[in-house]
Amino acid sequence: MGDVSARMPFRQGSPARPAATRPSRGRWADAQAFAALDLGTNNCRLLIARPQAGGFAVIDAFSRIVRLGEGLASTGELSDAAIERTIAALRVCSDKLQRRNVTLARSVATEACRQASNGPAFIARALAETGIHLDIISAEEEARLAVLGCHALIEPGEDPALVFDIGGGSTELVLVDTSTPIPTVLDWHSAPWGVVSLTEHAGGGEGEAGRRAAYARMRTVVADSFAGFAARLPRNIARPRLLGTSGTVTTLGSVHLGLSHYDRSVVDGLIVPASAMRRISADLSHMSITERAKLPCIGNERADLVVAGCAILETIMDLWPAERLGIADRGIREGILRRLMGAPRPGGKPGKASSVAA
Repeated sequence: MGDVSARMPFRQGSPARPAATRPSRGRWADAQAFAALDLGTNNCRLLIARPQAGGFAVIDAFSRIVRLGEGLASTGELSDAAIERTIAALRVCSDKLQRRNVTLARSVATEACRQASNGPAFIARALAETGIHLDIISAEEEARLAVLGCHALIEPGEDPALVFDIGGGSTELVLVDTSTPIPTVLDWHSAPWGVVSLTEHAGGGEGEAGRRAAYARMRTVVADSFAGFAARLPRNIARPRLLGTSGTVTTLGSVHLGLSHYDRSVVDGLIVPASAMRRISADLSHMSITERAKLPCIGNERADLVVAGCAILETIMDLWPAERLGIADRGIREGILRRLMGAPRPGGKPGKASSVAA
């Protein structure tokens, strides 16, 4: 592991970042812009960027917690309130797309729309009212886009690495070989548990004892959903590498650093001890929602969902026991942008190696 202690957080020497702004080369270069919109079970996120120096420079961004999948587990449908919140966020995105003169855009929807019986009707309404066409992508494409967007932050090493994305309605796990410039996908798995769906299914509990019991339930549910993938994972890995991209890992990274407010420039690319993430997860799981809400980087919006994220994260660390965890504040949107700008695409199927550059 070199001379860096697994007990201390640190940043990689040169994590990939959007290229620095530079003067444009004429009117077309100045006008050209690409956009990626990711509508998940919990969040609506937009990124608008221009290609620069082999990467891209972000010129606008938007993120709002919309909780589109709220109540979906019990009803099988997107609720009227959730739809209204999401349409309002999409209107903001639509306005930004028009004002930024976007050349090419792709908007995707994930687990909530995959599951909901009224998902197609919602997609049609979103198009009619905002002009945004949402493409409901498969769990496989979701996983591969996440890897394409964040793989530059995987720690150097020879053994396979595990990349994961804890969403609102599902969690994607991707095992990759990083011996090539663009990683080769060796295996992948999507579990139907994210911070919203797991909280609604197994969360709750009164008092500390009740909260402990709920956390144990969540861990069991997630472990069962990972069992098939866990059985396929290679054994005797000398130095397992782990990279997470999600609100859960960025939030826990912020708590670990004791930040008074979220700072992407500090969190994106951070490497933290896995043991520290376990301690924070255990502490949060014992707190009440009110106590969690008082923590600066959790607040009211994440206080009820963060414990489910902790349960998923700890279960991932059980099946892939890395000493450190890499944290990425990038993923699906960045993967979409790289595809739009001509980056190679991942291919292949679960259980079979496939080059991301194929």
